[in-house]
Amino acid sequence: MASAPIPTDIKLLKRTRALQVEFSDTTTFDLPAEYLRVFSPSAEVQGHGSGEGALVTGKEAVSIVKIEPIGRYAVRLIFDDGHDTGLYTWPILYDLGKDYEAKWRRYLVRLEEAGQYRSVVKSDDEPEQEE
Repeated sequence: MASAPIPTDIKLLKRTRALQVEFSDTTTFDLPAEYLRVFSPSAEVQGHGSGEGALVTGKEAVSIVKIEPIGRYAVRLIFDDGHDTGLYTWPILYDLGKDYEAKWRRYLVRLEEAGQYRSVVKSDDEPEQEE
């Protein structure tokens, strides 16, 4: 099994609240903070079983405030809601980027099934209801 590409550059895009990760295979992903937060690899979010993990809601306006390198294999993202327990290894970050569309669609379906709705955060950070 081939190993996942490794990041060659990681940038925090504060204005758009995203993490931009460029990998050694020249693939670049812009991963929204909300997406990274609701798919955190932490036990709090992923759980300890083989299911889909917890359905995290209300993170539309979350931001990443700090990126901490963990050795040569991961980063810890510190979010402004206090969440800081997920270690985003290189394979996890790559998979989150590669599978973004499918994972996000499934997240939106899970929200709908749970009777939850996302707020859309405008550029002036005033949320509005998304239907």
